[in-house]
Amino acid sequence: MIFDTRQFELIDISMKITPDMPVYKGRAEKLPRFTTEADFSNATIYESRLDLNLHTGTHLDSGHHMMPDGEWIDSVRLEELFVPCRVLDCTDVTSMITKEDLEQHEICEKEFILLKTKNSFEDILEKDFVYLETSGAKYLKEKKVAGVGTDGLGIERSQPGHETHLTLMEQGIHILEGLRLGHVEAGAYILVAFPLLIPNVEAAPVRAVLLRKRENIIS
Repeated sequence: MIFDTRQFELIDISMKITPDMPVYKGRAEKLPRFTTEADFSNATIYESRLDLNLHTGTHLDSGHHMMPDGEWIDSVRLEELFVPCRVLDCTDVTSMITKEDLEQHEICEKEFILLKTKNSFEDILEKDFVYLETSGAKYLKEKKVAGVGTDGLGIERSQPGHETHLTLMEQGIHILEGLRLGHVEAGAYILVAFPLLIPNVEAAPVRAVLLRKRENIIS
């Protein structure tokens, strides 16, 4: 059977990895560092190296990021990251997404929920980015979602007890951070968000993509 890829629109929702990209709270030590190890002036090949914090840009957290007995990233099953998802338009939220904000949206069990906020439009990723407050995390836990994605560099901000992370992680709800959703309409999609296969680490970069069935495809 031939699979016709023209049936689907692919929408990239990943951040570009660059030397001057936004990083969590603007910390210089979190910036990626690129090094050219060989080029055509001194070799017959071109090779480069990347020094990267695993929470840079678009990435998936695993339970071990917050819980000593939590799973490592290589334990996450890929079928849990190739799933139905729903993009929620939360662009009217000014600071934090609460239960009351989420109650306005359709949310189904086992969906991966992506929170589209003003983070995708304004230059606030390193400062006052919009985050998911504890009541919002508890509401999504009650709705039994598969995962939560955010267009912030963190799903929480200045929460000393990490309540948002722990509320979701303790329930086995995946956390995907650093998405770019400004060009994405609210609605239903298929999410593909596979992390790099790195054993015994608590997070990994992801190339996150949304799939949507095209209409009126001519064979």
